[in-house]
Amino acid sequence: MTLLEAIILGIIQGLTEFLPVSSSGHLILAKELFGIQHGENIAFEIVVHAATVLSTITVFRKEIGELILQFFKFKWNLETQYITKILISMIPILIIGLFFKDSVEGLFGQGVLLVGIMLLITAILLLLAQFIKIKTEKEVSYKSAFIIGLAQAVAVLPGLSRSGTTIATGLLLGVKKEEIAKFSFLMVLIPILGEAFLDLITGEFSATALGISPLSLIFGFISAYLVGIFACKWMLSLVKRVKLYWFALYCSIVGLITIITTLL
Repeated sequence: MTLLEAIILGIIQGLTEFLPVSSSGHLILAKELFGIQHGENIAFEIVVHAATVLSTITVFRKEIGELILQFFKFKWNLETQYITKILISMIPILIIGLFFKDSVEGLFGQGVLLVGIMLLITAILLLLAQFIKIKTEKEVSYKSAFIIGLAQAVAVLPGLSRSGTTIATGLLLGVKKEEIAKFSFLMVLIPILGEAFLDLITGEFSATALGISPLSLIFGFISAYLVGIFACKWMLSLVKRVKLYWFALYCSIVGLITIITTLL
């Protein structure tokens, strides 16, 4: 992976992580275009996903700081309840990480056909969330948190947008757009940071062993982080006023092109 490729892939990750169009799917498609081998996939994805987590922390630093401050007052306040809901949402992805990690990582080597199919499924979910009218509630409930967590676990499939799946699920459950967007971005922080930390201490993440230069990883991280800050703020603004069917249309077009070019 060249330095320029790392920067481009970092930009793609930073932009698509927060938009409901699948960052993992776009990374796979971009790497296919660049001719980058699958062996380089996992290490680089860990780095750029960690970068977008840092972007989320940067954008929501005040909210996160207040949540932590109130949590350590050890009172059953609104902030403690919110953190509890986030922890509940993490249960399904924790199970996937503990027992099915190798199987999930194997899916990323299955080629781009699976990505194309999952992009079409993402489009369907976004359309359902757009056109099925549900009475909205003010916040995520404990039950909704777990169901949204299940959606996040399913969205480990490459090409199935994590943000798109969780936001669509939240909307179908009756959660307000602004609330589910914020919850969707915050619920992924601990799982991704936890995965990166475990891979680091167990030695599974080795830039040298996987043939990726440290400089490429650094520039990929920086580009993903900076673009991620912009994309996160942009998505929070878009979700209030932009219809989801535009993202569904985009996913449909990219998905169909991917499937057709793969089968030809």
